[in-house]
Amino acid sequence: MITIDDIVAARDRIAGHIRRTPLLSATRLGDSVGVALSLKCESFQKTGSFKARGALNAVLLLNSAQRARGVITVSAGNHAQALAYAAAIGGVKATVVMPAKASPLKVAASRGYGADVVLHGASGIEAFAHAHELEHERGLVFVHPFDDIGVASGAGTVGLELIDDDRAEMDIIVISIGGGGLISGIASALRGRGLKTRIVGVEPEGAAAMRQSLDAGRPVRLDAINTIADGLAAPMAGELTFPIVRDLVDDVVLVSDDEIRAATRDLISSAKLVAEPAAAAVLAAVKAGRIGARRGSRVVAVVSGGNIDLTRLAEIVGQSS
Repeated sequence: MITIDDIVAARDRIAGHIRRTPLLSATRLGDSVGVALSLKCESFQKTGSFKARGALNAVLLLNSAQRARGVITVSAGNHAQALAYAAAIGGVKATVVMPAKASPLKVAASRGYGADVVLHGASGIEAFAHAHELEHERGLVFVHPFDDIGVASGAGTVGLELIDDDRAEMDIIVISIGGGGLISGIASALRGRGLKTRIVGVEPEGAAAMRQSLDAGRPVRLDAINTIADGLAAPMAGELTFPIVRDLVDDVVLVSDDEIRAATRDLISSAKLVAEPAAAAVLAAVKAGRIGARRGSRVVAVVSGGNIDLTRLAEIVGQSS
């Protein structure tokens, strides 16, 4: 499990290299569904997503021998950029394996931060396998995108910021789930501080690894993934993250791609906030009434990232609500 001490230590370790992101009211969006809604805008974080927190914590935890070997990971994009950024700060060589059809924006950004980008496979499952092959062939240190205490503890610093923010009087917090690192870290922070806030995770219908794992009572691997939210397309729930979600999270709900598209447009038009589909999924769940909110509930939705390429954004914006 992840302790509150792990998360506090991560906050101190990464201080100075990440941003304390704003918590902004979204009155118009909240009023439309009868809640008091605030958005934790990790889309303004370094590298454009919350992932910078965990990747940096993981890199700074490496010993000198591990740093000399270099690091490798697999990612659809956000963790790839984050690890490249973190490795540059730590003076470590980074290799990232991304699916062949990864977002060109995220590929270019990862290379821009200095990583050696390897495009491989038609899916995250194939990319994972190739990353482990390279790990052993080149003697690299694998930094898991979510199933790692250092990574999840770094992500948990989002929770500490919310707890410390006087405006963060949360009845419900809504968090998107890929592999579960973000929700595991935040849940560990909230429960570690004694908060009874209702915690709701959100997955796309076409990539529901955590929901299926909870239903099965064990971590499962998906045979196929089909979602617009590439940042939530993890092919499995983690051995670390699954029990944390099972024990600390109140519910995990599903949203459709059409609901995610509509929420992406709503964030732009009402909140003036550009979010990638993986981040907009939380608003989709709020709008659909799936988070168990009562009228007037104080809801915080974590907008996990804003890395969306212009072509995809234009397609979403151009579609009717």
